[in-house]
Amino acid sequence: MKKVALLHNPEAGDGDHFTEALITAITGEGFECRYSSIKKKGWKIFEKDADLLAIAGGDGTVRKVAKELLHRALLEKTYPIGLLPCGTANNIAKTLSLEKQTDQLIRSWKKQRLKKYDVGRISNLAQTDFFLESLGFGIFPYLMMEMKATETDKDDPQLKIQTALKLMHKIVLCYAPKYCRLEIDGTDHSGKFLMAEIMNTHSIGPNMMLSPQSDPGDGQFEVVLAPEEDKEQFAAYIQKKINGEEPQYAFTCIPAKKINISWEGSHLHVDDELIKTYEGRNIRIDLREGALNFFSA
Repeated sequence: MKKVALLHNPEAGDGDHFTEALITAITGEGFECRYSSIKKKGWKIFEKDADLLAIAGGDGTVRKVAKELLHRALLEKTYPIGLLPCGTANNIAKTLSLEKQTDQLIRSWKKQRLKKYDVGRISNLAQTDFFLESLGFGIFPYLMMEMKATETDKDDPQLKIQTALKLMHKIVLCYAPKYCRLEIDGTDHSGKFLMAEIMNTHSIGPNMMLSPQSDPGDGQFEVVLAPEEDKEQFAAYIQKKINGEEPQYAFTCIPAKKINISWEGSHLHVDDELIKTYEGRNIRIDLREGALNFFSA
């Protein structure tokens, strides 16, 4: 019997009932399940005889677990990850095509199909040294600041996403583009932008599909840029999303392996973390290819 170490964010899903349902679903497929809440001490000590880690939560929960896995000693045991998305945006799960029923995802673990997942390695930034989804400057850090100051119903993901889109629309119209010094694989792409995002997933934030061609297992990033002359077009794109449409928008998108970037402003985001640093700090980014392994459905 395969042993599953279930790491769960109890703030995701429907409380105790959802916790019980997860355990029942896992054991019902013939796995032994050992439950840990990431809100309690001790979850970071992974059981050595576990065959896989199951993560039940959103993108932030995936990041917390990944941080522990990526910072383990080289000789320590590695674990494949079974992702059970139950967050607000679930950008990682969407990129990995894991938008299925929980029981279907659990059943798929038996097939042992694994997807390698590259991780962004960050140099010269004290607060963190990796990202799973994206690192970026411009409008998204400001959106995160505005969302922190805005009360929304945590139990209504769609309302939260809709609120974020409306705030983003306002920010795009008001935001003064900033100068970005940007070198991608030795080529200069500097300029003034509304945003510069180094993408490893299809979407970020409120399911903003910035890079539908991104594949976190292909050994490269996609650098997505919104130049200052695209302000009105970008705002119109967001408005259509607010209206429930799925508009097409051609962002400037450049494949990349090694990036040097500095921004005229002092705020950036790394996945869902808002970070303040000094203006113009040069940040270097490269790849840890195949650093994680996720089960694919």
